[in-house]
Amino acid sequence: MERFTISSVFAGALLGLSSLCLAAAWTPGSGVGAPGGAAGRVGGWRLGEPVRYENLTIFPVLSGEAARTAGFVTLDEVLSSGEAIISEQGSEGLRRARDGRPLPTPDYQNGASVNSLVLINRGKRPLLLLAGELVSGGKQDRIIAKDRIVGPGERPLPLDVFCVEHGRWSSGTQFASAKIMVHPSVREKAAVDKEQGKVWDAVRAGSTAQAEVSAGGRPAAPPRISAMAIDGAMASEAPTQSYAKVYNSRAVGVPIDTFVEEVQKRFDRAMANLKGERVVGVVVAYGAEVAWSDIFASPELFDHYWTKLLRSYAIEALARPQMKEEASLDDAREFLRPLQGKERTESVPGVYRWREVTSGRLAEIELEALDPAQLTLHRLMIHRTS
Repeated sequence: MERFTISSVFAGALLGLSSLCLAAAWTPGSGVGAPGGAAGRVGGWRLGEPVRYENLTIFPVLSGEAARTAGFVTLDEVLSSGEAIISEQGSEGLRRARDGRPLPTPDYQNGASVNSLVLINRGKRPLLLLAGELVSGGKQDRIIAKDRIVGPGERPLPLDVFCVEHGRWSSGTQFASAKIMVHPSVREKAAVDKEQGKVWDAVRAGSTAQAEVSAGGRPAAPPRISAMAIDGAMASEAPTQSYAKVYNSRAVGVPIDTFVEEVQKRFDRAMANLKGERVVGVVVAYGAEVAWSDIFASPELFDHYWTKLLRSYAIEALARPQMKEEASLDDAREFLRPLQGKERTESVPGVYRWREVTSGRLAEIELEALDPAQLTLHRLMIHRTS
């Protein structure tokens, strides 16, 4: 069995390793990691040179090793292909069998619910879901509440979600992929706080990060996407307070696409000459604050999510108070280390294990697949805004 767990990456460095060993890339299953050193590695990861634009800094997470993740499928893929169906709880048409025969839909007596949908994975591969992914349609748009894996051929599954369209409750039932990841302030409230009210508040506020004062005593400049601009976008173009419409609206007053394109161009240029390594994730900083990281088991999995992740980071950058200070590589490298603190786990036997560690304002979330291979598909680290 291939093993690519974050815990094995950080199993610790053996004393007495030579400098050559410290610089070597981590090999899946070896359990040997280098805690920094001249090569700047933590475990099998190394930070590339930062990509900076305005108050956003992205540190590429590089690795010379990768797990095999082709056996998993993403939400955007299955909703586009029809391999999965997401519907309102209590809606009609949720019928399937392994051989394609129709089966009765489970009887959900309570009807549709704001915080619960029903998902059927009728494909042949386990489905990876990440907290903050948006699905559109139904009675109102929702986001996935937490990282999880849905095995193939399972019974219709109650799926925890949060609403990101406060003003609509229509007659729709089916959902489609929006190919959107909500930005970190909203995603944090779903993945860590797990409160619907805080999710709505974050959508309306833009960012839940507080204005800070620089080391030189200078106050931060106001955000380019302000709460007032968001209110204006809701009034003029998104009366149902739809996340997708608000943050795709020109009424927010900032060309988000232009910002994203510039960061992407700089990122591509910085990654053009990599040798023996590929990008498996990123650590993200706003001004001098290292705030977020998304790291995956393979470059291929990172590539699946990168476009919508980048847009989410850009929106957060534009919605935060503007600071001229910049985070350093050393600051970002701390986000690669395992967090020690209060731990909570959940699991579905034979499918996945979810683990959350919190310490102060830091939260670390790992999603480990148990079949067809035991490996950590996604690791999230958050410096909470509140």
